[in-house]
Amino acid sequence: MSAPENRPPEAPVTEDELHALLDRQLPPHRLAAVQGHLDAHPEDAERFAAYAAQRNALRSALAGLAATPVPSRLNPEVLLAQRRASRRSAWRAAAMVVLALGMGTAGGWGLRGLIAPPASNLTLLAQEAIANHIVYTADRRRPTELGADQREDLARWVSNRLNHHVAPPDLTDAGFKYIGGRLAATPRGPAGLFMYQNAGGTRLTVFVLPMGSAANRQPKYVDVGRLDGCAWINKGVGYTVVAPIPKPELERLSDQVRGQFDPKA
Repeated sequence: MSAPENRPPEAPVTEDELHALLDRQLPPHRLAAVQGHLDAHPEDAERFAAYAAQRNALRSALAGLAATPVPSRLNPEVLLAQRRASRRSAWRAAAMVVLALGMGTAGGWGLRGLIAPPASNLTLLAQEAIANHIVYTADRRRPTELGADQREDLARWVSNRLNHHVAPPDLTDAGFKYIGGRLAATPRGPAGLFMYQNAGGTRLTVFVLPMGSAANRQPKYVDVGRLDGCAWINKGVGYTVVAPIPKPELERLSDQVRGQFDPKA
């Protein structure tokens, strides 16, 4: 019997490789090793499954925007023609530079509408909340990790993971019965997700995410794709209430939730 081959040890799986698998960019020769790592580490597998679900939910929520036709002024052929024309008319470009310098601030003010401002903390918070809402409320068999009868256990678990005391608010008076909750995954880290349902089967979620040094923000109604949310930030923690209900009712429920998380609000 021949001696077994001396093969070099397999390189350890890195976090970058896990993300590469998620993005379908992992080299084929590393696929078996990374999949083996996930099989041996169910916590990592669950975490990245949540990331994948969140990515798919965001794609679904923003599908309408992605399907918007590209403006004709950004067509590659148009841009190429413009570039060629600019080369043939270099003196015109120089004249425009002089003109822009002369206009100074006025020119910058005129261009303000062409530069998209970065998304605010509230908008990003609402997007993450809505993505998790879409993923988990659609599950009719097991939308939560811990049910309503484990309310205190969930409160301790989520509080420990978020390093911030938090408990599911009571929305019984508003017609929404608490059915359970879970930890949710976001690019900023874990978040708490509490789920409710009314007599008509409509589901509402309350999303709680630590946001470090983010400045306080008053409640704001945020429209993201197919769903809307009401988000605010208080003392470094972001909150969002998400439900497919009319805006006035959503804002009223958000005020009720906010009052329970911060009685001084």
